[in-house]
Amino acid sequence: MKLNHVKIGIAPIAWTNDDMPDLGKENTFEQCISEMALAGYAGCEIGNQYPRDPEVLEKALKLRGLQICNAWFSTYFTRGQKAETIAKFIEHRDFLHALGAKVIGISEQGNSIQGTTLPIFDAKPVYTQAQWQTVIEGFEELAALAAEKGMKLGVHHHMGTGVQTEAEIDYLMEHTSNQVGLLYDCGHLYYSEGTQEAVMRVLEKHINRVVHVHLKDVRPAILEKVRCEKLSFLEGVRAGSFTVPSDGVISFEPIFACLAQHQYEGWMVVEAEQDPAKANPLEYAIKARTFIREKTGC
Repeated sequence: MKLNHVKIGIAPIAWTNDDMPDLGKENTFEQCISEMALAGYAGCEIGNQYPRDPEVLEKALKLRGLQICNAWFSTYFTRGQKAETIAKFIEHRDFLHALGAKVIGISEQGNSIQGTTLPIFDAKPVYTQAQWQTVIEGFEELAALAAEKGMKLGVHHHMGTGVQTEAEIDYLMEHTSNQVGLLYDCGHLYYSEGTQEAVMRVLEKHINRVVHVHLKDVRPAILEKVRCEKLSFLEGVRAGSFTVPSDGVISFEPIFACLAQHQYEGWMVVEAEQDPAKANPLEYAIKARTFIREKTGC
């Protein structure tokens, strides 16, 4: 199974966590990107300790043979903050463009509960028709702005948001143009839907809209704990709900096969947020990179 024209990256969230800055606060930017390179990755996403000066950041990455492939962007359309969201998006787009990135991953955070103490399985937002319309129109505008720079927009379906479930992803894809791409995350899909079948259905249905891929695995025993004890998303992360590919319940071979069959071109990024004090970032980065190389030849 060969994935031609695919690059393998990793997210810095294994070293330093943007949502919980105490996790990995001892890990420096230089340590993070040096260990990414040592583990054999070609690129990465952007974390909270990365320099914001494109020249400084690019120099540090080039010394290690790395490039930026994407960076998270939060939208706030459901809060009525359209003008502010668009202005910040343009600034974010131009920053990523200066670094050579081709994709901008976004998530609607206006009424998200992912960063709150609310139980992740019981309190997720469900969009009204008016909210769906607001979000869809906003995403279309951002996609057009991305296209101005030759970039693609990828909507990150995410736990605790209004675009989380299989049905919600389907609705978004059916009601947006092809300019609005999908950032496919098998870990969030399994977390939400609980089956390998759902993980594959979403990929197979929307493969032609996938512009970026996040690879993470999940530990089902921890998900059951999160559900039964009504834990928040962040409490689940601390408990170890996510891990790297090959270390959890998801079967990745069918995912790789589907991507290869449809000639996916782009990045596959290991993004498995864990407590680095419990899961050594370099050790887990190497574990994931070895697994991906064995299964895909990449």
